[in-house]
Formats: sequence, structure tokens, C-alpha cells
Amino acid sequence: MTFLSRRETLFGAAGGLAALASPAFAATANSGPTLASIAKSRELLFGASIADDIFRDDAYRALYVKETSIVTTDYALKFSAVRARPAIADYSGGDALVDFARANGLQVRGHTLIWNDDMPAWVKGLSRREVEALFDKHIDETVSRYAGRLHSWDVVNEPFWPDHRAPRNYRRGPWYDALGPSYVPQALRRARRLDPAAKITLNEAFCERNDAFGKTVRGSFIALIDELRDQDAPLDAVGFQGHLKPQYDYSDEAFAEFLHRVAQRKLDIYITELDVDDSSFANDPATRDRQVAERYASFLRHVLAVPEVKIVITWQLADKFSGMRDPALPNRGRPARPLPFDDDLARKPAWRAIADAFAARAI
Repeated sequence: MTFLSRRETLFGAAGGLAALASPAFAATANSGPTLASIAKSRELLFGASIADDIFRDDAYRALYVKETSIVTTDYALKFSAVRARPAIADYSGGDALVDFARANGLQVRGHTLIWNDDMPAWVKGLSRREVEALFDKHIDETVSRYAGRLHSWDVVNEPFWPDHRAPRNYRRGPWYDALGPSYVPQALRRARRLDPAAKITLNEAFCERNDAFGKTVRGSFIALIDELRDQDAPLDAVGFQGHLKPQYDYSDEAFAEFLHRVAQRKLDIYITELDVDDSSFANDPATRDRQVAERYASFLRHVLAVPEVKIVITWQLADKFSGMRDPALPNRGRPARPLPFDDDLARKPAWRAIADAFAARAI
């Protein structure tokens, strides 16, 4: 096992962010240890979500091979992508990404099998019995297709949405409306039978928030884990997304305490969709990059103190491919800069902040 020297480990704490912004950095911007290699030295996996952008940009594709060891299918395996039309299942996007990853020695996380949001309109016209049959069919066909090829599946995504006012704060949608809360253990059991090798995962948003909404979801999530344990439903890991948005209240300390509570349930923990919304940060790009890096540093310092955290995934790898570049989002008229690599695929201060957080993790 390779470890960074003390000098390398302390580089960020002693001015690494400033050095990263210096003119001299450009010449060696992407040389030396990678996020994947530094993470591996601390018994972590680092990766990013991946989409068909990689097939249109050779340099971006190469960056994944260099900097990551695990990737998450971004939208290619969501129900709405696979089954945009009734009676037709299109797995071509997922096939291409899984084939690319495996050909390049990258592990793959399947995302997401069952989610009550982002459903095609045609599903709304189905009867309850038809939805139940579709539930089974989609899990059977999708999990069987990739059985033995995935590290893990986000079997159920975002089960909670308190604003829907459903019992126990569940998110309403076709699966919940047809099956009730039992859709969660049913999906977990069905996925396990079809692919015993993949780690069965629940993935949730909002838990990193320390406002009333986030605290409500945390409580509901812990209760669900305990209920699944009582029902002997399979569950290997839980994922927490980590979209860090400035309009919400946060306490990295409180989130870490919550992660310790989850870890007591004997589950691995993944950070699955990490990025930093910079919409309220400074206009000056260098200052904004430093603020983004500081946010990564604080969050990861607390999260990585929890030994059960095994994976950190950013949502995409470079700024120009981030969903935060959607023009419909509030960006104050400037391109968002939420990720560790910039538009030219060069390392940013966020890269150094992530690297330093990995290197400082005790094992």
C-alpha cells in the first residue's frame, strides 16, 4: 500500500490552495498522485458520476480513467431513460457506460433502480395492478442485465419528501402509491435475489442539511433502516448525496454525528453525489474557487472521520459538465464552478482540498 509522505499530506494545510492558483501550477496541473490513488492509500474509493459526455470528449474520458476508481451511472439507468416509452426498454446508454468502465478497470455503481420522481408521463395512466407488474419487470430486467458487473446498486433513491405529507414522510409517486412503504423492502429483496454480488444500497438526499427539512429526513431514514433490519431485508450500505447548497443551514459536525448513528447499524456509508453550489460565492473566479475548496475541506474533514465512510463520489468531474450549468438555475450570470476540475480539465483548489482531506484520513 502506498502512502503520501508527511510533506505531501500537509501541502494543502500549509498553503496548497494558494499554490494551486499560482502560475507555476499550470505546468504540472494534472501530474503526480491522483484523487483515486490518494483515496486508495487511505482505504477509500473515489469516483464521479459518468454520462455520455465522455464519448464526445476524449480528454474528459481520459480524465476518468486517470482520476477515478469507481463511477456512478448518471442518468443512463434511471427509469425515465430506460423506459421513456411504454413496452420499449433501451439499455444502450447504460451498456456503453458499463462497458467503458469495466474495460478501463473502473468499478460501477448502478443509479438508480427505483425512484418515485422523474417518471415518464405514460406511467401515470397505469392501473395499480399494472404499476405493480411494471415494478417487478423493471427490477428483474435491469438487475439481471448487469448482474455480476456492478459494485453496487442504488436500489431505492430518495424515499422521503416531507412536503408530500405522506405518512412517515415518504415521497409519493407511482411505486409508493401502488405498493405503499412495502415497495422499499420488496425492491431490496428482489435486487438481492437477482444479483447477490452487488452491494444493496439506499440513497438519500437532504440529510447533510441541518434545517428542519434535513432533520426530518434524517429521523425518517434512521427509522427506515431499523424497520428494514427488523424485517430482515437486505441492506449493505447507505448513500448520502452531499449536494451542498448555500441557501440551506448546515452543520458538518451534526451531519458527522448522524453518520456515526448510521454506522452503528453496521452499514457502509457512501457519499454519492458531492458538489458545491457556488451561486452565492464571490464573482471573482479565484476567490470563488477558494470558497468552494474551503467548503469541500470542511465537509470532508468531518465526514471522513467516520470510519464506515468507504466511497466519495462527485456529481460529474469537471465544471463544464456539471448539472449546475443548467441555465435555468440561479448562477448570477456566470458559469458555475462546483467541481474539482475546470473547463480545461485542469485541477482546481477543490481538487487539492479533496486530496488533502483524503490524505489526512486516519486508518
